[in-house]
Amino acid sequence: MTDPNDTRDTGPRAGTPLWGYLAAVTVIGLTALAVGQVRLGSAELAELARSPLFWVLGVLVVLGELRPVMLSSQTMVGGTYPSTMFTFAVLLHFGLPVAALMQAVAVIVNGMATRKAWHRVTFNTAQSTLALTAAAVVLGLFGIVPTPDDPWVPGGSSLVAIAVAGTAYFTTRGLLVSGAVALHERRSIVRVLRASIGPQALVYSGLLGLAPLVVVVMESSPTLVPLFVAPLVAVYFTATLSMRRDHQAMHDELTGLPNRKLLAVATEEALAEAREGEKVGFFLMDTHGLKQINDTLGHPVGDRLLQTIAHRLTHTVRPGDVVARLGGDEFAVLLPKVRDIQAAREVAARLRVALTEPIRLEGMSFDLDGSVGIALYPDHAPDFELLLQRSDVAMYQAKQARTGVEFYQADKDRNSPERLSLFGDLRRALENRQLRLHYQPKVDLEDGRVRGMEVLLRWRHPVRGQVAPSEFIPLAEQSYLMRQLTEYVIEGALEQAARWWHTGLRVQIAVNVSARDLLDSALPDQLDVGLARYRLPPDAIQLEVTERVLTGEQAHDTIKALAALGVPLSLDDFGTGYSSLIRLQRLAVSEVKIDASFVSRIVDSQDDERIVRSIVDLVRSLGLRSVAEGVESDDVAKRLIAMGCDMGQGWLFSQPMSAADATVWLRSHADSVFV
Repeated sequence: MTDPNDTRDTGPRAGTPLWGYLAAVTVIGLTALAVGQVRLGSAELAELARSPLFWVLGVLVVLGELRPVMLSSQTMVGGTYPSTMFTFAVLLHFGLPVAALMQAVAVIVNGMATRKAWHRVTFNTAQSTLALTAAAVVLGLFGIVPTPDDPWVPGGSSLVAIAVAGTAYFTTRGLLVSGAVALHERRSIVRVLRASIGPQALVYSGLLGLAPLVVVVMESSPTLVPLFVAPLVAVYFTATLSMRRDHQAMHDELTGLPNRKLLAVATEEALAEAREGEKVGFFLMDTHGLKQINDTLGHPVGDRLLQTIAHRLTHTVRPGDVVARLGGDEFAVLLPKVRDIQAAREVAARLRVALTEPIRLEGMSFDLDGSVGIALYPDHAPDFELLLQRSDVAMYQAKQARTGVEFYQADKDRNSPERLSLFGDLRRALENRQLRLHYQPKVDLEDGRVRGMEVLLRWRHPVRGQVAPSEFIPLAEQSYLMRQLTEYVIEGALEQAARWWHTGLRVQIAVNVSARDLLDSALPDQLDVGLARYRLPPDAIQLEVTERVLTGEQAHDTIKALAALGVPLSLDDFGTGYSSLIRLQRLAVSEVKIDASFVSRIVDSQDDERIVRSIVDLVRSLGLRSVAEGVESDDVAKRLIAMGCDMGQGWLFSQPMSAADATVWLRSHADSVFV
C-alpha cells in the first residue's frame, strides 16, 4: 500500500482531520500491538528466538519491507510490500502476536533506512497491526487460533478460511491507508479506492495466496523457504519495467513532473469529483529569462535551472495539487480544490515568489520571473482543454500587462463566444456605418486658442448599449477588421476636416493609428488620395502613434512615406513606453503627448510632477510641441503653464463631442481657433 504522507516529512498540523485520523488509528493499532505482546509473553518469545525458522522468517519480512513493488506512477496507487506474504504466513503458523511483532520491526527498520518521519512509521505499524488483527479474528471465527506452542499448518479444508482472512487483511489495510491518502491529498475516499484497489488487489491476491504454501514448506523443509524470493525477484523485475514505461508515458523526462497527458487525466478526475459550489483551479506559468540563459550559457545550465524550478514549484503547493511541465519553460499547476478567487491568487503569488527567488548555480546567481494565468472551473471553463486554453489567454494578458498574475477574462479572449459575438457585431456596425466619430479639442495653454481636434471613436450597440473603445478596438487590432476600421475613421475625419476648412474653421484633426496600420503600405496612399479629393493640405490631418509603434523597425517605411507626404505625426502616451532619445530625434514627429496617468497626479505627487516637467523640458529641447492629456482642473492647467507645456487636452476644456456639437463649439470659439 502507498504511504499516505510520502510527499511531506513534517507531519500533519495538530487539530486537522488528517492529524485526528492518524492519531486515532495509531493509538488503536499500537494498543492492539501492545496487548498482543503481553499475551505472547517473554517465555514464548525466548523459546521462539531459539528457532532458526523464526530468524529466517524475520529476515525475509524485514527484507520484503525495504522496497515496495510499484504498480503505477500515480501516488494514490503506490506500491505493495512483499513482506505481506511472509507476515501473513507467520500469522497462519505462529499467530497474531508474532506476526504483528515481526511486521512492526520491519516497518521500524524501513523507517530508519529511508529516514521516514516518526508519524509515518507509527501509522504504518498501527495499520498493518490492525489488518493482521482483522485477519486473525476471521481465522478465530473458523476455529483457527495458532500460537507458538501450537503452530497451525493449512490443509485442503481451510482454503475458505484463508481466503476470507486474506480478504479481511486486504480490506482493512486498504481502507485505513486510503482514508489517510484521501485526507492528505484532499480527495474523496471513493476516488482513492477506485484508483488503488484494482491494481493492489491483483498483487495482494498473489502474495496472500502464496502465504499458505510458505507455511507448508516451512513445516516440511524450512531450508526451502528462501526459494520464495525467486518469484518475488521476477515480480520486482516485471513491475519495474511496467512502472518505467508508465512513468515515461506520463512524466516529463527532464524534471520528472507529470506531463500534459497525466495533467489531463488528473484534471478530468478533479472536475468529475468537484461538488456543486466547489472550484478547481488551473494555472499556466511561463518562465521569463531561460531562453537568454540557454543562448548564453548553454542548454545544460538551462536544464538544471528547470529542474530547480520544478523542485521549488512542487514544494510550494499543497499535497494533492499537481505541478506539471508542458514543455520548454512552461509549467501548469492543478488545484483539485480551491476555495475562491482570492485563494487562487494567493497560490499564484506563492508560485511567483518561489520562481523569483534567486537561483545559485555554478557560482552564479540567476534571477528569473514568470507570468501566471488562472482559469477556474466552473467559472471559466468546463473541461481540461478549455481550462488550458483560457489560462493561456490569462497568462498572455499577465505577460502583456506585466502584472505577473491574471485571471481569465472573456472580454480579452478573441476565441471566446462573447468576443466572437462582439466581433460579428463590430463587422456589421462597420458595414452599416453605425460607428460615430467624436472630437475633443487640443487647446493652447498660454492663450487658450484651439490648436486641433482629436478623433475619438464611439459605438452604441443596439443591445449592449455604449461599448467602450477599450473593448472593441483591441478586438479589431487582432483581426483583419483593423484596416477597415482605420479606413472608416480616416475617411470620416477627412470629410469632417473638409467641412470645417472650407467654411473657415481651419482646425487640424488628429487620428490614432495602430501598429497594424503602420505595417500597411496602403495607409499613405489612402491619405494622399483623400487629401486630394477633399482639397486639403497635408497638415489638415495628424496621425497619433504610440512609442512602441514608432520605434518598431517594421513601420519604418510607412513612417518615411508619411513624412514625404507632409502628414505630421504625434507621439501619443509618452512616458509609458521605451523610446530612445536618439530614435525620437530621428522620427518625423511634430508633437509629443504626455500620458494622462502622469498629468492627472502632478498636483498631488512630486514624482509625477518631476516626470512631467522633465518630459516638457526634453520635448522643448528637441524643438517639438508638448501636449498634456487628461487636464481636468485649473490647478493642473496652471502647473502645466508654469512648466512651459504648450497644449492641453481634457474635460477642463471640453468633453468629446459629436461632429454637430463640435461644429457649434468651434463656432462659439471662432475667435480662438488657430488658423
